[in-house]
Amino acid sequence: MKKETLRTIKARKGKEKLVMLTAYDALFAKLFAPFVDMLLVGDSLNMSFAGRSDTLSATMDQMLYHTKAVCAGAPKSFVIFDMPYGSYTDQITALQNAIRVYQESDADAIKLEGGKEKAHIVQHLVQNGVAVMGHIGLLPQHVRGEGGYKVVSDKEKLLDDAKALEEAGAFALILEGVKATLAKDITNSVSIPVIGIGAGADVDGQVLVWSDMLGLFEEFKPKFVKRYCNGASLVKEAVQRYANEVKSAQFPDKDHSY
Repeated sequence: MKKETLRTIKARKGKEKLVMLTAYDALFAKLFAPFVDMLLVGDSLNMSFAGRSDTLSATMDQMLYHTKAVCAGAPKSFVIFDMPYGSYTDQITALQNAIRVYQESDADAIKLEGGKEKAHIVQHLVQNGVAVMGHIGLLPQHVRGEGGYKVVSDKEKLLDDAKALEEAGAFALILEGVKATLAKDITNSVSIPVIGIGAGADVDGQVLVWSDMLGLFEEFKPKFVKRYCNGASLVKEAVQRYANEVKSAQFPDKDHSY
């Protein structure tokens, strides 16, 4: 498996769909790596891994811990570090934290939320040698300020945001929670890859949270999530069988004893 680079990722624009999945640890990163182009160490781990109600309390230390684990499990994967809330409020803070990412992990790039209003930060990072993926549309880190998760339909703003990030030097961007027809227009408006999540099929690639995709996260299921297996039920059934066999002294048997 040949590792993706900024050049090969950008070259896929409009040609071959990019596959992206979140990962939070070495074990699952190793399982996912052969099938995906990019692994995102998303701050979504704060919900699916840490049991919080949103992503906002994720910290740099927490994200770095998981990123180092993912990089160890998938050393040939293009790994993206999701900058947590409050870690890129201004150019100086953003660069200091991005430097930590590059010095303390093997991540290939960082991702941050925001459009035109964050373009100056993206530009500053890029000028200092940091590869940046943007994120526009529905912004999970803005969930409290926006009063919940809402589909975004302001075409003019989305176009401005996408073009501003492209001009600032972002190598790609995530477009979340946007109707398919609008997402197609946004994708066609820029020359960098647009990765969709809840943005229809006419984008340059897709990303999903792995615990959603595998049916392990049961609290709620967004409309855009397709469960490729019923993971939660499979795990529960396996643990139930294990518990029953321990209680009935069926496990361990001779084949599983020294």
